[in-house]
Amino acid sequence: MTTVLVVEDDPINWRVFQKILTRRGGLNALHSEDVAEVLSIARSGGVDIILMDVSLGNSHYEGKPVDGIRITQLLKGDPETSHLPVILVTANAMAGDRETFLEASGADGYIAKPILDHEDFLNQIRAMLTVS
Repeated sequence: MTTVLVVEDDPINWRVFQKILTRRGGLNALHSEDVAEVLSIARSGGVDIILMDVSLGNSHYEGKPVDGIRITQLLKGDPETSHLPVILVTANAMAGDRETFLEASGADGYIAKPILDHEDFLNQIRAMLTVS
C-alpha cells in the first residue's frame, strides 16, 4: 500500500488530509512535525511520498526553528531520501509563491490550501508517484 507522510502542524489540517488520503484515496497516511522523526521515517523507506506544510510553527532541528522549505532541503540533500517526491502544501498562494517555494526547497510539487477539490488533490499525488 502506498504510504504518504504528512508533515503538518495543524491538527485539523492533518485530520482532513488523513480522511482524504485514506477514505477517498485508499492510501496509508502517517503524520509528524518532528523533524528528526520525519528524516528517520523518510530514511527507513517506509514512505512513498511526503506532503510538506511550508509554515511549521513548532518544528526544530539541531536546536533551531525550521520550516517546510528547510526540511525539504534536508530531504533533497540526503542521498538516502533525495528520490522521495515532496509536495509542498501551503496556504501561501500569492502570485509567484509556487515558483519561489519550489526553487528554494527543491520540492517536486506544490498544492495550495485549502484543499477544495479532493479528487484533484489525490490525482496530483498519484501523478507524482508515477513520475518518481
